[in-house]
Amino acid sequence: MAESLNSPADSSPSFFRGHWEGWKGYWAEKFAFLDDYGRFVKREKPIPSWSDSDVEEFIASDPVNGPTLKTAREAVKIAATGSIIGAISTAGIAWKYSRSPHGAALSLGAGAVFGWTFGQEFANHLLQLYRLDTMAAQVKFLDWWVKKNESR
Repeated sequence: MAESLNSPADSSPSFFRGHWEGWKGYWAEKFAFLDDYGRFVKREKPIPSWSDSDVEEFIASDPVNGPTLKTAREAVKIAATGSIIGAISTAGIAWKYSRSPHGAALSLGAGAVFGWTFGQEFANHLLQLYRLDTMAAQVKFLDWWVKKNESR
């Protein structure tokens, strides 16, 4: 008798279950980039930190992914500059007109986020990052770094 109650539910999923599975597949596709970094993040022993000289060594050793990684690092510098400019300018304007410490602090945080976003978009167009696969270059660097540290 228990089998007869479960069999109709098992044979055709409900509307909500089908809808949920569709959304789950959609978001799994959107966040698929996390699978690339999973093997570096979910480790028993964390990856040791690296220095700028290690990154420069990788850039010199890999003719395909090295220039891409170098360009991505330049884009981060532009985005950080945008973040600083956005944070200081919005906090300054908020302080000038309101003299409210909490308003200036909120403006500082929001300006930093907005400035980073605008700086990243500016760098994306300036350095033409849309033509490069920066994620692949970063994953190749992490692979190289793990292999280098395992051989030590």
